[in-house]
Amino acid sequence: MTDVIAAEFLKIRTVRSTYGLLAVIAGLMVTGVVVDFAMVADWNGSTAAEQARFASADARVMVIPFAQFILGALGALAVTTEFGTGMIRPSLAAVPSRLAMVAGKTAVVGAVALVAGEVAAFGAFLLSWSVAGTYPAPLWTWSSVSDAVGPVFCSGLSVAVCGLVGLGIGLVVRSTAGALVSLGGLLFVLPSLAFFLPEPWDTRIAAVMLPNLAWQFEETSDTSVLSPGAALLAMAAYVLVAVGAGAVALVRRDA
Repeated sequence: MTDVIAAEFLKIRTVRSTYGLLAVIAGLMVTGVVVDFAMVADWNGSTAAEQARFASADARVMVIPFAQFILGALGALAVTTEFGTGMIRPSLAAVPSRLAMVAGKTAVVGAVALVAGEVAAFGAFLLSWSVAGTYPAPLWTWSSVSDAVGPVFCSGLSVAVCGLVGLGIGLVVRSTAGALVSLGGLLFVLPSLAFFLPEPWDTRIAAVMLPNLAWQFEETSDTSVLSPGAALLAMAAYVLVAVGAGAVALVRRDA
């Protein structure tokens, strides 16, 4: 199994798209800092009444949703590129056990997505803290860095979850375009459509949408529909269903 994991890691680190996607996340972090500076400048020139309506300057609000999609795309590309180029056949010849291949891809994509997600989450938070950390609420809502460690970690974990969901989608659809469209629908379209449902189903359905689970797991809001434990179980269910469906598709369908 270690040889399978090593082979999958070699594949993902020798593909240029991996570094391109990670570079986009780095660019988002820089953009978040620029936005923070603009918000601080606007805050300094605003009245107290105007300041009370400010949103938080935590750059994670902008970085994490896009990081979720980007790492989901990375997970999908980890398998769709092999199907697109036909390299899946030599891969299966080298690793006849298809479940072993799925396990290897899951381990590598999960590890890479978790590290990248935590770097993005903590990097965005610390950069924002360096810019706006001395300002009062609502511009900066954290009293200390240690208070934010748990919520920030949860943000990074949600990115890893999306990476594995993207892998599962890629195994099922086997098409880069199809996987990206499906991932975009799951992360952006369906959560928006949920709010058009009648009450109370709008908030109930929106609460179990993948992008909305991380902040409920953080337990930072009294408006959470799910408990932190239920949100964690929901994230685990997304991974199990996606990767499980992908494994079944790979085992039962011809390459």
